[in-house]
Amino acid sequence: MSKKIRVVHYINQFFGQIGGEECAGIGVSVEMKPVGPGLGLAAALGDRAEIVCTIICGDNYFNEQPNALQEVLAEIQKHKPDMFFAGPAFNAGRYGVACGAICTAVKNQLGIPAITAMFEENPGKDIYVSDIFMLKAPDNARKMAETVQRMAEFGYKMLDGTLERIPEAEGFYERGWMVAKKYDDMASKRVVDMLLKKLSGEPFVSEIGMPKNEKIESPAPIPLLKDAVVLLATDGALCPQGNPDGMKVGDSVEFFEYSLSGLDSLSQEEYTCVHGGFDTSFVKEDPNRLVPLDAMRELEKQGVTQFHNAFLSTSGLVTGVVASTKMGQKMVDYVKDHNIDAVILTST
Repeated sequence: MSKKIRVVHYINQFFGQIGGEECAGIGVSVEMKPVGPGLGLAAALGDRAEIVCTIICGDNYFNEQPNALQEVLAEIQKHKPDMFFAGPAFNAGRYGVACGAICTAVKNQLGIPAITAMFEENPGKDIYVSDIFMLKAPDNARKMAETVQRMAEFGYKMLDGTLERIPEAEGFYERGWMVAKKYDDMASKRVVDMLLKKLSGEPFVSEIGMPKNEKIESPAPIPLLKDAVVLLATDGALCPQGNPDGMKVGDSVEFFEYSLSGLDSLSQEEYTCVHGGFDTSFVKEDPNRLVPLDAMRELEKQGVTQFHNAFLSTSGLVTGVVASTKMGQKMVDYVKDHNIDAVILTST
């Protein structure tokens, strides 16, 4: 009987069934069995492979501790895998960054197939997509079973050398790599065919994708800060107690304006934080840590600058680029309507 393929799987504290944000700071631990999404991955891999261990690490720990990557890599090496999986991370940003970093290290240092999957707007995708094969995934775990099935099939293709290096065919993100390919027609004929299709409104696919780089001009400096009006805004979901406007914990599509007239500081009795993506206890203890009204009032008293008597708030958790762009445009309208000269955007 042939020897089973050894697989190591990496997941974060949430999918490792340890806890949510309150456990995001936990260090590296190992379970000698499939855990959480690993159960579905094990089923998708079938009898040909076995998950020999699951490595679990808190999202904050991995992204904040300098040696976290080496800790995880040491555990992976200890179990001598033939194939490595991380995630899927969907749209969880810190998790996606961890999955991308670990897969890149496994590929470069261990030389074995390393597979992960995440949503297209996950920051881990932009950082690591050029280094590794990264499968496309939805923005949440509703299609977990389907995603881990595709990861398993993709992993076997990598291991067996049968992978088609075509993003559209295999469902991975374009990596920006040039791949040699033989065509029956010369380049001149192919490009003319594409042009004719474009002119006639027919669908066509360019052989070389053009980069999409948005150019944003730097704003002009403020001549005199003492004459400027400054606005505070946050994507940390600070709001009055009781959340009267029903601000969403994440996936936001709107922001809210809250008056600061007559206030020199924000109190925990009057303000709270409803963000769903970080430990909010420090903000709830002192809301000025997120929206620094107390510091701005002090600057006002010193004549350093002037302050707009309201702040804007929304939740930046898994908020899509399209929704973020629309909110940003509306914030710009607000800034213009209130003759504001500068905005300080505080985050989590």
